Amino acid sequence: MMVRKPFWETKSLQQMTVPEWESLCDGCGLCCLVRFEDEDSGEVIPTRVHCQLFDEHKCSCKDYANRRKTVPDCIKLTPYNIEELEWMPPSCAYRRLHEGKTLPDWHPLVTGDPDSTHKQGISVRDQTVSELSFEHPEDAMDFVATDLMVDRGDEFYEPDEG
Repeated sequence: MMVRKPFWETKSLQQMTVPEWESLCDGCGLCCLVRFEDEDSGEVIPTRVHCQLFDEHKCSCKDYANRRKTVPDCIKLTPYNIEELEWMPPSCAYRRLHEGKTLPDWHPLVTGDPDSTHKQGISVRDQTVSELSFEHPEDAMDFVATDLMVDRGDEFYEPDEG
C-alpha cells in the first residue's frame, strides 16, 4: 500500500486550490493584530490589539468574506505576496511553507484537531483588546507584544489524553 503525502508536502503554494490554501490557516489570529512600523529602522512592532473585525473568543474574522469593505487596508494573503509580508508570524503555515519548512506538529491539518493551535497556546484567543477601545490609534503602543513574533512552529505537540 502506497502512503499518499498531504497536499502541503506535494504542492507549491501557487499550485494549491483555494480550499487547500484556506485550510493552511491555523486560526492563531496573529495576523489580525495591529502592528506599527518604526519609521527610522523599519522594524515591525506587534501589539496585543486586534482588528475591529476580529472575534477574540473564536479567534477568527467576524466578516472574512467582506472584511475589506470595513477594513480597506486588510491585506489579502496570496501565494504571490507572502514573500513581501515579512511581518507575518514565523509560525504561520503560509510563511513556513514559503520558507521551505514543514507544518508544525500542532497545526490542525497535522493533528486533525481544529483546536490544536489554541490548546498548544499558539493563538491569541482571549488575549487581545479591540482597536475600537482606543480614542487614538497610537494608544495601541501601550500593548506592544514582541513575544508574539517568536517562532513557535517547531514546538512539539502533545494532545490531551482526555
